[in-house]
Formats: sequence, structure tokens, C-alpha cells
Amino acid sequence: MPPAGGNTARQAQENVVDSFQELVGQVCSSRIRSHIEALQGPRHPVAAPSALEAAAAYIEQNLKGAGYEVNDLWFQDSGAKYRNLMASLPGTLYPDERVLVVAHYDTVAQTPGADDNASGIALLLELAAALRPFRFERTVDFIAVNLEENARDDEPLSGTRGSLALANHAREMGWRVNGAIVLESVAYAGDDVVQTAPEGIPFKVSEVGNFIAAVGNENSIAMLLKFAGVIDRYQVPLPYLILAVPGNGESIPDTRRSDHAPFWDNGFKSVMLTDTTNFRNPHYHQPTDTIETLNLCFATEVCRATGGLIMELAGVDGAA
Repeated sequence: MPPAGGNTARQAQENVVDSFQELVGQVCSSRIRSHIEALQGPRHPVAAPSALEAAAAYIEQNLKGAGYEVNDLWFQDSGAKYRNLMASLPGTLYPDERVLVVAHYDTVAQTPGADDNASGIALLLELAAALRPFRFERTVDFIAVNLEENARDDEPLSGTRGSLALANHAREMGWRVNGAIVLESVAYAGDDVVQTAPEGIPFKVSEVGNFIAAVGNENSIAMLLKFAGVIDRYQVPLPYLILAVPGNGESIPDTRRSDHAPFWDNGFKSVMLTDTTNFRNPHYHQPTDTIETLNLCFATEVCRATGGLIMELAGVDGAA
């Protein structure tokens, strides 16, 4: 007779399998397209502040429409107030343990930012809606952050200020973060896309930009393996690359260029999912970063795989 613990683990995995199959049917590429179309356009605190706030209002409206209460997490920057937005799906067994799903909603001044990062926000909103009917053992927080772009001219590494405020808040409040998933530009891909790689990657990267990259630090290797496991186990039609960087990525600075880095620096586990931006996308930070350049079928599969990772990290409650 197998031990009770084995039965419990097997049942938990069966719950995830069943739930993932249900999620696959709920994720909708047309809604992802609709979100990107609604959000694209410069969203910048100086060049387009009203559009930046309109994007925040759109995110809030959609999260509330999916049945969530939305909380503003305000932070000060250069004498002004900015907001991150958070909606939570409370955990049933371990509500104090959290899985964070994070994407930034601002852009640099001159770009409509369809890939960077309306695509990440679109997936965040779609995941929030698709996962709303499920029950999870741990709390799942969907957080749209501000000021990922917009580094100060005299401080080249001064971006990610909204996520830095969030990670500092999480540490100060004693959040028990089981993992933070950062969605950073997730919709530019194809078999005819040329892929390059930053210096310092310790293996040869495919020259075909048809994959999603999952980047984690030493502390986040288990998250990387879970993401790969979801794609392999459920046969998600999504090529992927897993990159675990030493330390907090200091030896490969390009691996720190998004909202996961402040979580690494605060000791939290975090993985960035990305299409690798400028190492693939010629429209990166350009006026041509529009929805017409994107691969929404690819983005939809990234959304499904991310949902599977959330299920693995948060634990599907079998009582649902």
C-alpha cells in the first residue's frame, strides 16, 4: 500500500493536469489582441502622461470586470506619485504565501510599445480572467508596474523603479513570495526571425527567434525547471530556452534588464519570460513596435504555459 503522502502528491498533480486542460480552452487569442490594440501607443510619464494614466485605468477596469478588487500601490519618484496596480486571488490553504505575476505598462517616449510591453500586460489580464474561476492553495497576485522604462539620462541603470518599489514593499511587509513571474515582451517570434544573444551566454543560442526565453538566477532554478516541465508535460507547442545565470546576473548585465532584477536583489525567486527584445526584434523601442508585427499565436501559447507555471507554484485546490 503506497504511503498517504504519495497519494496526496499524485492527487495534487492530477488536479493541475485537469486544471491546465481547462485553462487551455479558456485562454483566448482574440482577447489578447484586443488588449494590445487598446494599450498600444506611447505611455510615458513625461511625453505622454495622460496615456500612461489611461493605460492604468484600462488595466484597472479589466481587472475589476473580471471580478477582482484592485489596489493601488503608490510610490514616490522624482517628487511625483506613481502607481502599481494589484489584484489578488486569495489562497485557500496558505493565503500568506504568494505567487506574483508582474508586467510593466509604461513605454519609452517614442514607441507605441505593442510588444514592449502591451503584450506582457495583455497576458497578465488574460491570465487574471482565465484563472479567476480556479481555487489555489496560495494567493496569486496580478501586478501591473510602472516606470520599468524611463531610466534617468544620468543613471543608465535607473529603470525598473516601479518594480523596485514593489520588491522593497514586499520585503518590508514580510511577504512570503513563492515566486514572481515577470512577463517582458512576449509576442515577437517566428521561424523567419533572426536571433542574436548577449555576450556571456555560456552556450550557443539558436539563430532562429521562435522561442520564449525563461531567465532566472541561482535562487530561481526550481522555477525554471517547473516552467520547462509544464511545456514538456502538457506538450505546449512552444519552443523554449532556459537560462540560469550565476548570482543575480551581474556577469551578464543584459539578463537584469527588467522587473525581475529587483526581486532577485531582494532575495526573492523570480523568472523573466521574454522574447529577448532587442536581440530579436528590430522594432524594439521604435515607432514601428505595433501589433501588426506580432505573433499572437505565439503569445497565446506563452500565456497558456505561464498559466501552467502559476498552477504549479500556487497549487490547485482540489476542492474547487
